[in-house]
Amino acid sequence: MAKKPAKKEKGVKKGYRIVKKRSGRYTVYKKGRKLVNGDAKVAILVAEGLIKVLKPKAQA
Repeated sequence: MAKKPAKKEKGVKKGYRIVKKRSGRYTVYKKGRKLVNGDAKVAILVAEGLIKVLKPKAQA
């Protein structure tokens, strides 16, 4: 049985490239192959509809 490719590219969109890894996580690259991390990465993935942001539950 053939192995799956390590990464699947979602294409170049709006100056960044989204790659889905075999683990199910996403990597976001800016132009020039710089990584995007933190809140900026979450904002890009939410805008593309790839993830959902959950709000924390209110403590009782």
